[in-house]
Amino acid sequence: MNDSALIAVGLPIALAIIMFGLGLSLTPGDFRRVARSPKAVTVALVLQMLVLPLVAFGLVKAFDVDPLIAVGVMLLAASPGGTTANLYSHLFRGDVALNVTLTAINSVLAAVSIPLITNLAIGYFDADGTLGLQFGKVLQVVAIVLVPVGVGMLVRRRSDAFAARADRPVRIFSIVVLVAVSLGAILGERENIVDYVREVGLVVTLFCLASLTLGYTGARLFRLRREQAIATSMEVGIHNTTVALTIALSVLDSTAVAIPAAVYSIVMYVLATAFGFAITRTSMTSRQEAESHI
Repeated sequence: MNDSALIAVGLPIALAIIMFGLGLSLTPGDFRRVARSPKAVTVALVLQMLVLPLVAFGLVKAFDVDPLIAVGVMLLAASPGGTTANLYSHLFRGDVALNVTLTAINSVLAAVSIPLITNLAIGYFDADGTLGLQFGKVLQVVAIVLVPVGVGMLVRRRSDAFAARADRPVRIFSIVVLVAVSLGAILGERENIVDYVREVGLVVTLFCLASLTLGYTGARLFRLRREQAIATSMEVGIHNTTVALTIALSVLDSTAVAIPAAVYSIVMYVLATAFGFAITRTSMTSRQEAESHI
């Protein structure tokens, strides 16, 4: 599977189209908005860039997983929030503008955080023999993640109408690619899949729950508004697993490293939906109780 043209060429092109679509939804104003809500952005970024990798590291150490799987979990933790976070935030009445801002900043930071955290993980878990993000591969990550976003933003600046027309097809394409690649990664390791899922299923589930919970409770601890807390939980909990899958399969050439992202891409939708309903119901109940005391 790793040697197929579909993975080597098709997957990076597919991700480039997805990141181009992300760029079409962004404007320079999304970056400028940071100045208007610096606290919310800082809290979310600290949770995502620093706390999440530490949580992922703690889980892979606690469960003593295979080195390649451990690298895959760390790569997943380093991957930015996905555009799907914007949709979930909208569904559960979060601050969508904050999500858009975070997605924009995360897409830029990912070009640095992914190679950094992945290389540290490769070294720590002694996976050097089979993996390695050398300088050329780091440039490949930057090209895959960052360049299409910039091109998408330029196109939107030239033609809002084209950006609006392209939004829906690119979103549908993103979902189809994610499902196809996740299934492909799982089928490609079908001889080992039961062992992998047994090994990584619980780790990935706990990581997703921890991400969603940390995003919400961390934001509330720093006295962000409820809408901002919902946005933060979705941004921190819903990862752009297509980025992680592309880097694992086409840059690192390892299906085993892709397994955590493939499993997470299924788990996160179920848990994010359940989490969204839970916090919405809790807030509605507390609001009704507050009104009954008035």
